[in-house]
Amino acid sequence: MRFMHIADVHLGAMPDAGAPWSGSRGKELWETFEKCMGEARARKVDLLLVAGDLFHRQPRVRELQEVNALFSSLSGTIVVLMAGNHDYLKPSSPYWDFPWSENVVCLFEDQCEKIRLPELRTEVYGFSYHQQEITAPLYDSIQAGPGDYFKILLAHGGDAQHIPMNKEKLMKAGFDYIALGHIHKPQVYIKNLALYAGALEPVDLNDTGPHGFILGETFRKKVKLTFVELAGRQYRHEEIEVTPEDTAFSLKNKIQERIRQEGGQHMYKVVLRGQRDPQFLPEWEMYKKCGRILEIQDKTTPAFPIEELRRKYQGQLVGDFIESFGEEPQEILEKKALQYGLEALLADLR
Repeated sequence: MRFMHIADVHLGAMPDAGAPWSGSRGKELWETFEKCMGEARARKVDLLLVAGDLFHRQPRVRELQEVNALFSSLSGTIVVLMAGNHDYLKPSSPYWDFPWSENVVCLFEDQCEKIRLPELRTEVYGFSYHQQEITAPLYDSIQAGPGDYFKILLAHGGDAQHIPMNKEKLMKAGFDYIALGHIHKPQVYIKNLALYAGALEPVDLNDTGPHGFILGETFRKKVKLTFVELAGRQYRHEEIEVTPEDTAFSLKNKIQERIRQEGGQHMYKVVLRGQRDPQFLPEWEMYKKCGRILEIQDKTTPAFPIEELRRKYQGQLVGDFIESFGEEPQEILEKKALQYGLEALLADLR
């Protein structure tokens, strides 16, 4: 049996709000989801697991129709779907009455239920969110039933506000695979057993790295798991080293070159580190035009000419302040105190 595990598609979200490219990013979530369904067809997946937050908020009927059309195109695939904390099941949710394609099975109860799939010799367990936050560790008490079927738990959560999880209890629950959602970075939670598929397409500046889906193949009661990258863009955090010789234009060139090397299609947080000329102030608006830059953090410190300042302001407040540190401060905290103090004192003299 071959299965695909996806999560946190967040259809309806508008990532990078306020950025010039934000409008197209919302469309890209749908395009990546459609591309994923194409992968399911091409790979002849028997089972598609959707581990919550298919939508970023309550879905509209028209959106459900679009999703259902894509699910129905998977003629040889059974789709098992649950609602997460973003698209949780309100009493008025369109999820309840929607006429899904016959290959779609929904785990929409607020207590654990089991779906038995004899044609795949597989059982899928799970339940949906009926509210945005669930602080109780509900997965701790779930146990796989007896029998030789391949047993899967479809689960969404893992932090204090969204069903905290206990690794030891999950390991002893008797499942052959645990398909996790909610954490947006793809990662192994329990080796060879529980994986976060991560967001299908990254939606937030902290969703760094590659994104895609988990492909699983079962052999009796064992499973081979592979992460498949699908998203065309990434959020990347890049550090740029600044020197006292840098000017506004040389720093701009450094940022442009880094983005050229890493890929202009990605979205960036740029962190400036190192020492700069005390008279040099970064040109934020200029740098943001270097690419898809969402945030710039300045963690540089001014490279003060200490000896020159010591001589120039001897017998004055600035000179006395420098003398209070001795010949040269060695400790990191002392160096920071000297830097911050000089910034404040020299700013008053300008």
